[in-house]
Amino acid sequence: MAPRAQPLRRDDQPAFVLHAYPYRETSLIVEAFTPDYGRVALVARGAKRPRSELRGLLQGFQPLLLSWSGQHELKTLAKAEWRGGLPRVGGGALLCGFYLNELLLKLLPREDPHPEVFADYETALGELAAGRDQATVLRRFEVRLLAAMGYALPLLREADTGAPVDPAVRYHYAFDRGPRRAAPGPGHRLPIVRGTTLLALAEQRYPDAATAAEAKRLMREVLDHYLEQRGVESRRVVQDLQALEDDVSTSHD
Repeated sequence: MAPRAQPLRRDDQPAFVLHAYPYRETSLIVEAFTPDYGRVALVARGAKRPRSELRGLLQGFQPLLLSWSGQHELKTLAKAEWRGGLPRVGGGALLCGFYLNELLLKLLPREDPHPEVFADYETALGELAAGRDQATVLRRFEVRLLAAMGYALPLLREADTGAPVDPAVRYHYAFDRGPRRAAPGPGHRLPIVRGTTLLALAEQRYPDAATAAEAKRLMREVLDHYLEQRGVESRRVVQDLQALEDDVSTSHD
């Protein structure tokens, strides 16, 4: 009789928890993000028990070291340790963090490693925790995530001519080709964006609120295209809170 294959073991892998949900009575299934193994699904046995050491560790935005074993898509978590080195994300930045997590869950297939995306994610969490401008942090992460997945956004040259993007011109943005000079008249379903906004996205510098808002709208439409219209729930929560804040500020004016 041939010996049974031993389950593959991975030890002390840097990781973040993207999502966790109940599994049976006392366990969790954890979606973890790692640099070398990508997004990994792990069973954390007993993690829901009140005295479990895992209970307080398997939280979002905490830098961890995870060990697991298993040869199938669903692995078994063996150990989790806090590795430190990152300020805690809190306040309004938490919603931005949940948005980043949702993008990774919906865009990255399991066990498809992207070390550069892991580094970008860790950097983004650190900047959010430090109070950096949230819109700038999110736009940079979105652009770099799409590029890592093979969907790099053409931002500097016109799709039809190869000429440099003119900041004074308005463009239709073709998702798979890039900016095309906007023709007058109705009937176009592609997003319209100013050349100055495309250049701002490329440079990750937004000179005014109008440019930042237009960059946000464009990235929302681009991401919706690649998400194949699957909704981003955390984005809706952010929008609802922003609308509530606007109503409150207006009532005080």
